[in-house]
Amino acid sequence: MAKIDDSVKKKVPELRFPGFTDDWEERKLGEVVDVKSGRDYKHLNTGNIPVYGTGGYMLCVDQALSYEDDAIGIGRKGTIDKPYLLKAPFWTVDTLFYALPLRMNDLNFIYTLFQNVNWKIYDESTGVPSLSRTVINKVVSRIPSSLEEQQKIGAFFKQLDNTIALHQRKLDLLKEKKKGYLQKMFPKNGAKVPELRFAGFADDWEERKLGDITKISTGKLDANAMVENGKYDFYTSGIKKYRIDVAAFEGPSITIAGNGATVGYMHLADNKFNAYQRTYVLQEFLVDRSFIFSEIGNKLPKKIKQEARTGNIPYIVMDMLTELKLSIPQNNSEQQKIGSFFKQLDDTIDLHQRKLDLLKEQKKGFLQKMFV
Repeated sequence: MAKIDDSVKKKVPELRFPGFTDDWEERKLGEVVDVKSGRDYKHLNTGNIPVYGTGGYMLCVDQALSYEDDAIGIGRKGTIDKPYLLKAPFWTVDTLFYALPLRMNDLNFIYTLFQNVNWKIYDESTGVPSLSRTVINKVVSRIPSSLEEQQKIGAFFKQLDNTIALHQRKLDLLKEKKKGYLQKMFPKNGAKVPELRFAGFADDWEERKLGDITKISTGKLDANAMVENGKYDFYTSGIKKYRIDVAAFEGPSITIAGNGATVGYMHLADNKFNAYQRTYVLQEFLVDRSFIFSEIGNKLPKKIKQEARTGNIPYIVMDMLTELKLSIPQNNSEQQKIGSFFKQLDDTIDLHQRKLDLLKEQKKGFLQKMFV
């Protein structure tokens, strides 16, 4: 691909396939797609044609709104900023528009163009986000007049989307596998031993409170205390680690997010670090740290769900952790084997997550540079 000089950037993208030099044309979306409304499906019989809503696939019926032409689904109400491809035949409900590319326009290019539109700025409601066909048709974008250039761009992003989807499936499969192992490798429903166990171990497991096998404290800092290029890790209630210049703790530790959208999220913290005041810090373990990390991950989400108050953002209080009951093998070697097994699995999941995040960032960069 070739980079374009700044002087012509306004009418052509920064990054472009070789062989194309014409300016991109300013067009309203109504000139390149035919936006059609979805309809109620409840009068239809069960069949093999998928019905889609703003959240994706719903069920199958015996009739289609489009039998042969693929389209782009875009929310009329609810989720309005997550367009996705619809493979014919299909039916869409009345909260999902479907946009059919008009002649001499490539479906995959238009789909990518839809992903690059900031749909939220076109929200017409003060309540549930909403779009109208009129508003969609009036959205102005620059597009290449050459169908061949559209097809090259569309094929490029289709391949990138397929790669992202493949990595997402691998990640989801690994997470499901971990969930299965957590269910089978820890005792459940009052049992004394797990269903699945490493060879050579036969003793009953014992129940212990988390507060009896580790020291639990909290950080003291505000969430915005981080500094750029700081010397130490800084743990907040989010997934991301930040940096800070002052340390208050030293690993080996476990940190647990105490509130927010990712409440209960844990990190294995090593070396010197610091923590937000609603982040819990576990230290001085009487049981293998990696084992505790896995067993807390097995038990704490259920506890948080039980304690959550309707309508409120879930949060953790100290008693919830100190009184958390864990099942623990008495043999240290069994603890270590289980802890090591799940740590290796978590490392593999983290690796796939980083690959997926990198691909998504790359796509974001290409969207910025390959469109005007």
